[in-house]
Amino acid sequence: MSADPASTGNAEFVQAANDVKSLTYKPNNDELLQLYALFKQSIVGDNTTERPGMFDLQGKAKWDAWTKLKGTSNADAQAQYIALVKSLQAKN
Repeated sequence: MSADPASTGNAEFVQAANDVKSLTYKPNNDELLQLYALFKQSIVGDNTTERPGMFDLQGKAKWDAWTKLKGTSNADAQAQYIALVKSLQAKN
């Protein structure tokens, strides 16, 4: 499965994925996890991977954040991602 935002065909999502790279505001950990989870749900869909081991705290946090979005459509995840990026841009 490609991790390329362009593979979605959603120009606004592609722009948001580019915009997030140039934020002057540093998102907090919760915001970063939400960005990660929404991006993965937008591109891949539901998480079907195994949960990382107990010593991989960052991996578990990312896995948990993505898994919470199970059942969210790609289009809904893209819309939420776009809205989150816009809200982060407003914090600049």
